[in-house]
Amino acid sequence: MRRTFTLLSALVLATACATSSRTTPAERLEFYRANAGEPVRSFHSPGRLWGWRAIGDSALTVWTSSNRGFLLELANQCPDMAFASSIGLTTRNARVAAGFDSVVVQKRGGAGSLSTCRIDTIRPINTRVIKESERDLHDVDLVDRDPAVPDEPQ
Repeated sequence: MRRTFTLLSALVLATACATSSRTTPAERLEFYRANAGEPVRSFHSPGRLWGWRAIGDSALTVWTSSNRGFLLELANQCPDMAFASSIGLTTRNARVAAGFDSVVVQKRGGAGSLSTCRIDTIRPINTRVIKESERDLHDVDLVDRDPAVPDEPQ
């Protein structure tokens, strides 16, 4: 009887840990804003992104390497991001500039379903703090990086 109670208690505890409360897009955006620097005009784009995360329909994070990320807030809502299979960034001279460049969203479902959303602000992310906190953000939608892209640019 005591063993059954112990096993049942462990199961309840494991279930409670697995069902942590979900953060809203607004809470995630505030988290990233709190861990981002002052706005910058632009950043160097390596051509391929290491990874990205949509934060609602008006912001996203992009990672140019495993330890360099940016919070991009958009000029308008970009509802297609929730259904994106991939994204890209427009560039000028290998730089992504706030107010000029856009996020290009490829929706799931194939060719011809592209939309663009202009970037309003760019803020560098404190990646050390983000990496330490990521284990607490269980429900953040992370799009895995392409395994063909090396961890760090050479």
